[in-house]
Amino acid sequence: MDPKTKNLVTAILIYVISSALSFVFFARFGGAGSIGISAPIVSPKIGADQQAVFDASLPKTEECPINGAMYSKQQKAWWEKHRPLGVMIENSTDARPQSGMSFADVTYEAVAEGGITRFLNIFYCQDAGIVGPVRSARTYFLDFVSEYADYPLYAHVGGANTPGPADALGQIDDYGWQSYNDLNQFSIGFPTYWRDYDRAGHEVATEHTMYSSTQKLWDVGATRKLTNVDKDGTSWDTNFVPYKFKDDAASSARPASQTVSFDFSGGYTDYSVKWVYDPKTNQYLRFNGGQAHMDRDTKKQMTASDVVVLFMTEQHANDGYTDNEHMLYGTKGTGKATIFMDGKQVSGSWSKKSRTARTILTDSSGQEVKFTRGHIWFEVLGIGTPLTVK
Repeated sequence: MDPKTKNLVTAILIYVISSALSFVFFARFGGAGSIGISAPIVSPKIGADQQAVFDASLPKTEECPINGAMYSKQQKAWWEKHRPLGVMIENSTDARPQSGMSFADVTYEAVAEGGITRFLNIFYCQDAGIVGPVRSARTYFLDFVSEYADYPLYAHVGGANTPGPADALGQIDDYGWQSYNDLNQFSIGFPTYWRDYDRAGHEVATEHTMYSSTQKLWDVGATRKLTNVDKDGTSWDTNFVPYKFKDDAASSARPASQTVSFDFSGGYTDYSVKWVYDPKTNQYLRFNGGQAHMDRDTKKQMTASDVVVLFMTEQHANDGYTDNEHMLYGTKGTGKATIFMDGKQVSGSWSKKSRTARTILTDSSGQEVKFTRGHIWFEVLGIGTPLTVK
């Protein structure tokens, strides 16, 4: 081999070897991002019940800003394309078992009317797939969903509309939500919403049969230029105040048991609630009306990492509605709160300065509570409602 050819071959070999070593180095030690090379984020698959399914083998390195739970980069890339979604789901005995609530990041429960409770579920970091039965709006739930952006998506079927302080539909209009972030079934209809008379597994009246899916609802938001940003390009979390979070308590620090029980209204045992702490999972298992509260689709009992009891003023609206059943809660101001997490009880206070302000929880020393990562479940009770803690 002549000298020129030999030098050329040597140069090519050096180039190939150095390029290979550089690629291995950057891929292994994180330099890939700095030179524009990164592993692609694979979109989730759509599984049963219209639900996005993420790769469970991926490292959970990303914190959900709503409840602190940890997920993969794949899942974060998915949730960053939309905004928080609040869905009203009913809790009448005919509505059970409900669909989708296990995948809520946060749940709020309060009496809607006649001693019957209702749930506002906030979805952002997880895809619930099918959700329901979806039911009507109430004014105090508007105060809670308003904490998740100026224009949080809000899904419901009609709502209280009697003139007066409980007029939820009138308030939605006043807030500038109507036909924008408000996802009222009365104005959207099929196929975003549909009736399923067989889903509950037993015969029910028509009002207990309305369902939707989280993705269909996010899709409606997208058609109205409401994704992760609004029509003006403002990110949903511009004014959002996230809670503070911590990891699960060490197994050695968890008590053997804890049970929390209460009634929303005297004599309505169908809506009695009991939370039973499981030290192995560091979760609270929910019982509803004396029965394990099951998710219709997962066939698993509903759980929460944090159970937060908010004691608020409770009164009837006196707005002329049938049997004076419309309720009002004092969601703004301050009040007492009791937080259950890690099998322990924390006595403290809640405060909320305005409709759009965050409900902040502090302990007895005035320090903001750090929630255990995972599903946060708020229980709204009238002041003086007794809790039984064992």
